Amino acid sequence: MARACLVNGVPAPFPAALRGGCIGGMPQRPRRRGVARTLVIIASLLAFLALPAIWLDRQLLNTDNWTQASSELLDDPAIRDQTAGYLTDQLFANVDVQAEIARTLPERAQVLAAPAASLLRERVDQLANELLTRPKVQLLWETANREAHELLLLVLEGGGDVVATQGGVVTLDLRALLEELNARTGLGGRVAARLPEDSAQITILRSDQLDTAQTAAKTLDGLPIVLVALSLLLFGAALLVSPGYRRQAVRGYGIGLVLAGVAALAVAAVAGDAIVDSLATTASTEPAVRGVWDVYVTLLTQAAGACIFYGIVLIAGAWLAGRTSWAVSVRRFLAPYLREPALAYAAFAVLLLVVIAWWAPTPAMRNPVTAILLALLLAGGFEGLRRVTAREFPPGTPADQPAVVPATAP
Repeated sequence: MARACLVNGVPAPFPAALRGGCIGGMPQRPRRRGVARTLVIIASLLAFLALPAIWLDRQLLNTDNWTQASSELLDDPAIRDQTAGYLTDQLFANVDVQAEIARTLPERAQVLAAPAASLLRERVDQLANELLTRPKVQLLWETANREAHELLLLVLEGGGDVVATQGGVVTLDLRALLEELNARTGLGGRVAARLPEDSAQITILRSDQLDTAQTAAKTLDGLPIVLVALSLLLFGAALLVSPGYRRQAVRGYGIGLVLAGVAALAVAAVAGDAIVDSLATTASTEPAVRGVWDVYVTLLTQAAGACIFYGIVLIAGAWLAGRTSWAVSVRRFLAPYLREPALAYAAFAVLLLVVIAWWAPTPAMRNPVTAILLALLLAGGFEGLRRVTAREFPPGTPADQPAVVPATAP
């Protein structure tokens, strides 16, 4: 039999007991609620810090994500234009194209070599842009980026012989694209034979940046897991510290996750503007720099969106367990079904399959390990709601009878 809840020494009905913060027949200590609130706030701040850490770890230290983002770059016309211009500049910088043309002209037509080279440059730039839309060249681009990132990871992890061989320098080698462009120019082998081995190489990491990069990589490798784990542990501690404050703690953490996701998106927008302004040296390069930022910030946007989604789920769960007339009406309607475990969990399993297996609104739901973890957490919350609803509306409860919840209910 549930003990009466005492508020100011007088037995109180359940709604008054809730307002008085009573559980188990004794009033809840305001200090515990304050501790729970503090833990929820810190947990929300850690969730906010975890978002950029997750983004940097997944984007910079994952070869598949790096390669995928690099492949998406060529879908942007502004980035294609800049890449085509770079390849054209490399071709003309490493080979005296005007001299090559002059060799093919009779002596009296030598004066035409310079204008012909200028016209050829424009044609090569157009051709390079067209080539970058073709699957074969895009595959060369993707391969170059994958090989560069794999080498980058080897160097960041210590490198061994790789560091000594490469001198601590990691480059993106676009020579294969340059050779493909050369083959389409009509100048053929004469130009190809004069291309230096280090032509069309973009430096990603220099030797003087190696120590800093290795330290940053080691930090990023474990930081997301630590921040997420601490956030969840502090949230769990808030639930344990003040049992009578659990619904409010769930709602508070949900609001914290929503704010963390929104804040991450706002910071990304402000940081994006600052980075684009600092890297775009001219107005003509700004669209390309903006395009690169938009591609590489996609994973952060996904992580922030997932954080907002989880927050909304927690807020909805806290609302459903609340004392508003709508929430009570929903629980009263669901009570006959929730009292039957087989029926309740069959419906819950269908809902999980729709949300996780079919819809999968967050990246974590597309990963088997994290999807299972999320399913278990949702199952725990569902079981808590099912038990509370079963006690609140026992069998035979008339539809218009007020809810009766034991004072010991969390």
